Amino acid sequence: MKPINVGLLGIGTVGGGTFSVLARNGEEIARRAGRPIQVSVVADRNLERTRRLTKDSCRVTDDAFAVVSDPDVDIVVELIGGDSVAKELVLQAIANGKHVVTANKALLAKHGNEIFAAAQKKGVMVAFEAAVAGGIPIIKALREGLTANRIEWIAGIINGTTNFILSEMRDKGLSFDVVLKEAQRLGYAEADPTFDVEGVDAAHKLSIMSAIAFGNSMSFDQAHIEGISQLDAADIRYAEQLGYRIKLLGITKRTSEGVELRVHPTLIPTRRLIANVEGAMNAVLVKGDAVGPTLYYGKGAGAEPTASAVIADLVDVTRMHTADPEHRVPHLAFQPDAMVDLPILPMADVITSYYLRLRVADRTGVLADVTRILADQEISIDAMIQREPAEGEEQTEIIMLTHQTRERNIDAAITRIASLDAVKGAIVRLRLEELL
Repeated sequence: MKPINVGLLGIGTVGGGTFSVLARNGEEIARRAGRPIQVSVVADRNLERTRRLTKDSCRVTDDAFAVVSDPDVDIVVELIGGDSVAKELVLQAIANGKHVVTANKALLAKHGNEIFAAAQKKGVMVAFEAAVAGGIPIIKALREGLTANRIEWIAGIINGTTNFILSEMRDKGLSFDVVLKEAQRLGYAEADPTFDVEGVDAAHKLSIMSAIAFGNSMSFDQAHIEGISQLDAADIRYAEQLGYRIKLLGITKRTSEGVELRVHPTLIPTRRLIANVEGAMNAVLVKGDAVGPTLYYGKGAGAEPTASAVIADLVDVTRMHTADPEHRVPHLAFQPDAMVDLPILPMADVITSYYLRLRVADRTGVLADVTRILADQEISIDAMIQREPAEGEEQTEIIMLTHQTRERNIDAAITRIASLDAVKGAIVRLRLEELL
């Protein structure tokens, strides 16, 4: 049978992995797809390196726009990243009637609504398993495997860099800055790690999963995003004492008031499996009303793990290449005319539990003042540690866990507590999720 011809845009880490795995496992992949899948042309700026990697097995060019217009190319695989030129290339490929496979989470989080609408109109597929959690097949699970369920919430460790940093901070008691330098030395963190450590990368991925889970439009611009750069190693230690671990979680929940879409450091009970995901690994916990909680774990980045997801998409597209567009799995799981426009909740309306750490003067009545303010905001305390001051110290630390409350209530309480004369310095506030 005639092979499917692939135009590969970018042969960097993931592109190189994709080319290598396709070459190595081509026969096995063809048996699954029903026909051979071959890379017929690669576009990359570095022509010398590209020729070396491809070993003259296909055409090579530095003109990506020529590839998306090539009549012999059936599927365009976009692996160049970014959301400007990549957007132009993807939309041009769609306009030319080509199917698209992409690993570009930023592109889809920001422009997915436009891209999917264009693909729907043209009758082509846009596949994006590799855009979220690398080699973990979480997109397929959400779009197909859990289709009988009303998804209630998703909570994911979806950035390996931050998970590696938090694991090292906990294991070695080191500060964020020290561990970040080590992560950069080992290649887990970029020279400019902002997108990872400030939660932006995780928010891109979360926005995609949220849209699939709830049939909502992409809403990245409304996500609440906090990273880990301000996290203190002391809070990781106190969380451990209280039976919790801190992870950077992407959380999306369906509530009666709208959809929560938030990324931030989160305390999780140590008895939860997801709390024990260490190093650069990813994990996504999905709660469906029929199936209950399901956990998906694996490598979230790297050449071949991500290539595994890219090629899985290539196989899916190959199988459905000639199928009636009406009979394909919708891009965001729900039929296009059944998508909804659910509001994204502002953080002030989110209900969760909290961790508070206060440095206070070591004198009578301080704790009573703090608990009175919390009670005024209808916030109850679940657990507490009061550290004994060292000999000669006049200050101590109080660590509290609260029961669930609305964020605006905890904000109001923190403002009042911070105004007390006995409270010294900033109050640390972290969110806590039981993930039941």
